[in-house]
Amino acid sequence: MPRRKTAFLPGQYYHLYNRGNNRQKIFFERDNYLFFLRRFRHYLVNSTLNVNAYCLMPNHYHFLVHLCQQDFSQKMQAFTLSYTKAMNKRYRRCGSIFQGRFQAILVNSDAYLLHLSRYIHLNPVEAGLVKRPEDWEFSSYVDYVGLRQGTLPKMKNLLAQVGSADAYQHFTNTEHIVETPEIKQLMLD
Repeated sequence: MPRRKTAFLPGQYYHLYNRGNNRQKIFFERDNYLFFLRRFRHYLVNSTLNVNAYCLMPNHYHFLVHLCQQDFSQKMQAFTLSYTKAMNKRYRRCGSIFQGRFQAILVNSDAYLLHLSRYIHLNPVEAGLVKRPEDWEFSSYVDYVGLRQGTLPKMKNLLAQVGSADAYQHFTNTEHIVETPEIKQLMLD
């Protein structure tokens, strides 16, 4: 497999995402979403990275993370393999769940970081799964706007850019997604 173009450097922000093989579901029922988050936390959170925002969709996922250690790629591989094996065993299936290895994009500005968080949080609305981002359970949006007491310490960095949870909610719900070249390339169909 060719080497990645994106170098993983501690102290940097990255957008991680992947979708199901053949664009198929990666989550088959509610428990799968919860299991996925527990596995992600077990393999990656705190020692390797901090999560700033996330959204799990039926056939793909998004994480906005701040990298702490360089051995991230190996841990991410172990995490996705663990999830795939568990789903294959539970549903008596075989083969890959994900469409290749995870994708990673360096987030190189505060403005990009803020707009990317909004893009991630609006995914369920844009897909027609819910009318409002706060109605989607498997997203950090409800933590951002104070509807759930989450464990995302780094979200304070993003909230500081807009001022408060109320301001972030207003920013997310009233502004259109800015379709910069960086955001356009993230649009998963």
